[in-house]
Amino acid sequence: MAEGPTAATADPGLYADIVGKLKLRMIERCLPLWSGEGWDNQAGGFVDRLDPDGRADASAPRRVFVQARQIYCFARAAQLDWYPDGRAIALKGLDHLLAKAKAPDGRPGFVHTLNPDSTVLDARRDSYDHAFVLLALATVYGLEPDAQIRSEIDGLCHFLDTQLRSPHGGVVEGLPASMPRRQNPHMHLFEAMIAAFDATHDAVFQNRAGDFFALFLANLYDKQRQVLGEYFEEDWSRIEPVSVEPGHQAEWAWLLKGFERITGCPTGRYRGELLASALRYRDAATGCLVDLGDASGKIKRHTRRLWPQTEIAKAWIAQAEAGEAGAADEARAALARLERHYLSHPVAGGWYDQFDRDGNSLVATIPASSFYHVLCAVSEAEQVLG
Repeated sequence: MAEGPTAATADPGLYADIVGKLKLRMIERCLPLWSGEGWDNQAGGFVDRLDPDGRADASAPRRVFVQARQIYCFARAAQLDWYPDGRAIALKGLDHLLAKAKAPDGRPGFVHTLNPDSTVLDARRDSYDHAFVLLALATVYGLEPDAQIRSEIDGLCHFLDTQLRSPHGGVVEGLPASMPRRQNPHMHLFEAMIAAFDATHDAVFQNRAGDFFALFLANLYDKQRQVLGEYFEEDWSRIEPVSVEPGHQAEWAWLLKGFERITGCPTGRYRGELLASALRYRDAATGCLVDLGDASGKIKRHTRRLWPQTEIAKAWIAQAEAGEAGAADEARAALARLERHYLSHPVAGGWYDQFDRDGNSLVATIPASSFYHVLCAVSEAEQVLG
């Protein structure tokens, strides 16, 4: 399927109501779809993807980070009073996650993938997965401050400290350890620690977030070239040539604003640099971010996934929150591109995941993993832009 014609760049008034439109889409289409067809009533848990017609792909393995992301979505929707059933769905999802994915083989930590019948498919302990489990726990705790959930948060942090911590800083990729080291798990652990502080108001999570901010400054961010690296050696030396994912540049810009909010530590310089860098990697026809570039600003891969579009919107939202002139209009324009190119799917509440440079859809299914990105962008937009 190819994209429809692209609207010309126009008066911001044409997308002034985009936040309200997307919120309505979340409430009336996405949340019902993913709580209905997206939940497995037989084996329990969320399905990993829907087929092109919006029916559950019951044969697809269940990635644990996707289970955690869906829990986050419904807990967040409940916090915002968007979805009356959100709380019950989030708690149901969390119960399933803890029962099936946490230490099913007697070893600590969460497994990587489940079979459709909720048995273990891949028992690796992956750091990226654990970041999203922590985000899910923190979001549910913010909704339901239960002692058992707090115990799970503390237990997961203990697992990070005792099993995954690297002597060179940050965490290893997982158990068993692998190479190269990635910035991506650290970015999402940073996000999870900010969320855990918001939920608990416990300064320990400010400090843990500070550790990841320090890692960003010391190793992940190239201050000379003003780009975020993706892959590193064991000692955090960069692997050249540096791969740049513009979506991650934008995502860090948003997260740094969150860190500034909970600590008072100024991050405006780095947010501005990251955003400017991300904007170098845009598709000329649509204005959307592409998937991959190099450190000099050249596009290396012209495909463009959904999630970078949500992250550039969130980066602009962060700048709008900081008072930057014109940022709110840029954020709304980014959300309008998201709606026009990715959310205009024949399945109500579905989306396209990736296009090639000619606008042809590259992924036939509707992956559940994108819901976290879309809902987070829309909820941030409502909170900041109104």
